[in-house]
Amino acid sequence: MFNSGKQIARMLIVVGICMFCNAVLAFDEGKITMEERTKALNWMKDSHAETLAALKGLSEEQLTFKPAPDKWSVLEVAEHIWMAEGLLFDAMQQALAAKPNPDWEAKTKGKTEFLENVMVGRKGKASAPESIVPSGKLSAKDVVEKLKEARAKTIKFTEETQLPLKAHTYDHPFPVFNTLNAYQWLVYIPLHNFRHNKQIEEVKSNPNFPKK
Repeated sequence: MFNSGKQIARMLIVVGICMFCNAVLAFDEGKITMEERTKALNWMKDSHAETLAALKGLSEEQLTFKPAPDKWSVLEVAEHIWMAEGLLFDAMQQALAAKPNPDWEAKTKGKTEFLENVMVGRKGKASAPESIVPSGKLSAKDVVEKLKEARAKTIKFTEETQLPLKAHTYDHPFPVFNTLNAYQWLVYIPLHNFRHNKQIEEVKSNPNFPKK
C-alpha cells in the first residue's frame, strides 16, 4: 500500500509537470520572434520619422492646402495617421482580450506580408471610418505632439510585450483582411502610416501646392 501511494504521488508530480510544460508551450507558441519584433519597431520608427520630416518647415498655407475640396490637406492626413493609430492599437487590445484562437496559424497565415503589400503599395481604396476622419481643427503643433505621444506608447508596448500576440485574433471589418492576429494589428499601425506618408507626398507634389 505504501509503495502504491508513493507511485501515485510520483505519477501526480509527473502529470503536474507535463501540464505545466504544455501550458508554457501553448503560451510560447504565439509569441513573436526577435526578428518580428525588430521589424515592427523599425517600421514604427521609420514611418514616424517620415511623417515628421514631411511636416517640418511647412507654412500654414502649405499645411492646409487641399488639391480638391473633397481631398485632405497635409495636416489632415497627419491628423488621420494619429487617429488611426489609436483605433488600430485598440483593435490589437481587443484581440488580446479574446481567448487564444486555436486556428490562428491557418487563419492569419500570410496576412502580415499581405498587409505590407497592400498598405505600403497603396493598393485598393477605401473610405476612412467616420471615427478617424480628420477634423482639420488641430494646429500643426498639436498634431505633431499627438503623433509623438501615440507612437511612443506603441513603441513601448512593442519593446516590452511578452504576450503571445499571434495566438490572439480579431476580425477586420473589411473581408479582404478578415481575421488578423494581435501582431498583425500592431504592424498595421506603421504600415498604414507609410501608406499615408505617400499621400502627403502626393499633396506636396501637386502643381498648385503653395511655394511657401
